[in-house]
Amino acid sequence: MDPDESPDSRRERAASLVRDQAGADLVVLPELWPVGAFAFDSFETEAEPLRGPTYEAMHAAARDAGVWLHAGSIVERDPVSGTLYNTSLVFQPDGELATTYRKIHRFGFDRGEAVLLGRGTEPVTVPHPKATLGLATCYDLRFPELFRALVDAEPEGARVFVVPAGWPAKRAAHWSLLARARAVENQAYVLACGTAGTHAGVPQAGRSAIIDPWGEILAEAPDAEETVLDADLDPAQVDKTRESFPVLKDRVRELGVPEA
Repeated sequence: MDPDESPDSRRERAASLVRDQAGADLVVLPELWPVGAFAFDSFETEAEPLRGPTYEAMHAAARDAGVWLHAGSIVERDPVSGTLYNTSLVFQPDGELATTYRKIHRFGFDRGEAVLLGRGTEPVTVPHPKATLGLATCYDLRFPELFRALVDAEPEGARVFVVPAGWPAKRAAHWSLLARARAVENQAYVLACGTAGTHAGVPQAGRSAIIDPWGEILAEAPDAEETVLDADLDPAQVDKTRESFPVLKDRVRELGVPEA
């Protein structure tokens, strides 16, 4: 991500990249790419309504390419409260908005995103025709209980987790480790889309990856290069994995708290 590129230029370039993926079942973009995940000083000025300029650009790109599009996330301004959110947008192949997800776990430890943005409250799944998608964003990856909730969602739990991120390079090993862990423990695919380049001077991890239900990496991007990854997923592999090695059936859902 070029720090000198304007948000409008990024929207135009991202839309072009999406159109280049015509024929794909699903296209995924990273977290907060219009402004930068660490560009905290720009959140207020670059915040947009849900159906703002990024929506318009991605709506048209998804429609033109005829693809399901997880358009990463934007800094959304709620029109009633004025609260800002880190909000993901998912579009259908006709360009219509299928769903949104407001990031639940905000990073910053009482700084940055954690104080500038509101917290989402609802896990979100999407009934993609090939497999139900479970949505998470960046720091969410560190909280396995969210992924369990997505697996347990009704009417059908997630079989593919989509995780856009602006993950810093200095914790790149955690990004790769946690993405594989979420795949293994939930026996689901993980599509982990990380930003390359820098966000407000913070080097990004890159390392986007497509991971199967056994935790095997099907495709992975280099550390710092902007890359388009693609892989063929077999949704039936999720069921096969869960049937052949049925660890999810052995879950103890209610554990008591030990007495002191």
